[in-house]
Amino acid sequence: MISTLNMRRSALALAVLTLSGCSFIPTYERPAAPVAAEWSGVTPVAAATPAADIAWADFVSDARLRELIGLAIKNNRDLRVATLNIEQVRAQYQIRRADQFPTLNLAATGSRQSSTDDSITSLYTAGLAMSGWEIDFFGRIASLKEVALAQYLASEEARNAAQTSLVASVASTWLSLQASDELLALTQRTLATRQDSLRLTKLRFDNGATSALDLRQAESLTAAAEAALAQQQRQRALDLNALTLLVGQPLPATLADPAREATSTQPLFRDLPAGLPSDLLTRRADIRQAEQALIAANANIGAARAAFFPRISLTASVGSASSELSGLFKDGSWGFTLAPQALLPIFDLGRNRSGLASAQVGRDMAVAQYEKAIQTAFREVADALAGRATLGEQLRAQQAQATAEAERFRLAELRYRNGVASFLDVLDAQRSLFATQQALTQTRLIQQQNQVAFYKALGGGY
Repeated sequence: MISTLNMRRSALALAVLTLSGCSFIPTYERPAAPVAAEWSGVTPVAAATPAADIAWADFVSDARLRELIGLAIKNNRDLRVATLNIEQVRAQYQIRRADQFPTLNLAATGSRQSSTDDSITSLYTAGLAMSGWEIDFFGRIASLKEVALAQYLASEEARNAAQTSLVASVASTWLSLQASDELLALTQRTLATRQDSLRLTKLRFDNGATSALDLRQAESLTAAAEAALAQQQRQRALDLNALTLLVGQPLPATLADPAREATSTQPLFRDLPAGLPSDLLTRRADIRQAEQALIAANANIGAARAAFFPRISLTASVGSASSELSGLFKDGSWGFTLAPQALLPIFDLGRNRSGLASAQVGRDMAVAQYEKAIQTAFREVADALAGRATLGEQLRAQQAQATAEAERFRLAELRYRNGVASFLDVLDAQRSLFATQQALTQTRLIQQQNQVAFYKALGGGY
């Protein structure tokens, strides 16, 4: 009686082990973040709404830019590839999950064989067959399923990261196109001013009121403005081409010119709080992608460890067998076969040991890549915070400088027309004003792009 009870308990334990399997996957622990606990020069305060939870449509105020970003999300080919990659990896995960269960096939065979007495024997079979189902005692297949699941989740995060980058790239390129338009208009105005100055100087030279040196200087400045105009036209075309590629289709005519009305005071982007540094670990898609890759590498160690233990497989069939085709499915022709197999590695020239070592190194690499993703994210946020802290003051100072240079040019030209100052003073004021106005436009562009970079660095955009 006791022996029978023990046998039943052993059979139950074997059934539980067969269904659940044991696992050699190391316990996963998230590595400590290799960065400071707070932003440099910024008091960490929890944001009411983290940037990652602010939709890009709420972050962007300009309606035309929102429409461009929407078109890019719909048509950009890189984002489309990232989305399709999710479907591919999901299918691979489903394959790994199906490996845990037996596959049933409808099988039919027929054979004829001659013997030594010249007689011919025939055998026909038909029924259900299960071939080579691996019973996952040691969790090898379960580990591979965990690897595939983590890779699937990583592909989703990769798609999210791709959209974040796309939103930021479209906004940044659109801003560059806007700045190119402003610089182009500025250069055209400067060229017109210099052409007027050249005509006046040539008239004065023809009447002996000025020297050839003043004439050549005026010609030089005019030629420099013409060269700058050609450069700005080329730069605008390049920005337009880059934006067209990002959007994934020819730009609508109403969206191809991002120039805003001079009277518009509406900010382009929503102001964002810095939030807590710890938010990045759970908010940024690229960090979550790196962590899923680490989880996959960790689970791969379990599969490598399970390779040291026996691999048990089962082949079985049930159906009808007969020496005559017409005898199939008749009474007495039914039967079954059951063929378990266990393979224990004994000599493999270190293949399994090397496989385990490779898996362990792969996990160490994944840890380093995860830590690098965190460090990169923190650096991007710190750079954006540094820009936000200084660019506003720089822009105000350059605006004051541009105003002063415009007044200086007006006074220099007035003094020259009244014969009080030399033409050299006018030319110097012209050059300074043009350079200052260009620098002002560039700084405004950098400040706006910094806002976009800050939004991206905090994990927004998807």
